[in-house]
Amino acid sequence: MVQIGVVGPCGAGKSTLVRALRERGIAAREIAQEHSGVPAMWQRITRPDRLVYLGVSRETAERRLERELPPAWWEEMTARLAHARAHADLLVETDNRTPEEVLEQVLMFLESSATNGAGSEESSCKNHKGHEGRTKGTKEF
Repeated sequence: MVQIGVVGPCGAGKSTLVRALRERGIAAREIAQEHSGVPAMWQRITRPDRLVYLGVSRETAERRLERELPPAWWEEMTARLAHARAHADLLVETDNRTPEEVLEQVLMFLESSATNGAGSEESSCKNHKGHEGRTKGTKEF
């Protein structure tokens, strides 16, 4: 079974997406990389087959979380996520998307990667454990 890891800043919709994926029988896990100073924690602990990065602006995250997020804290969190973002198989900006639209993008990606030779390193970079950087294969929505 393919394991999906979901990373992103607070307020991006990680919990919502993981819950929706699990409801559809997809093995998904929220990775709290934004709280770790270890850049590759997502690789060491979870070892997902596919990594989804959910992006969000600080302003949208503040609205969703109903609290202020100090700029310095936001910058630190973004820095903590840089390694995961660089290695993500899929980047989804969530600012102007509903949870259903985000889910649809992720499901389309998973279906596409399952049918388009997801086993090749160039298209999917399945083995994140030793991968130094993503230069090919990352999809953005």
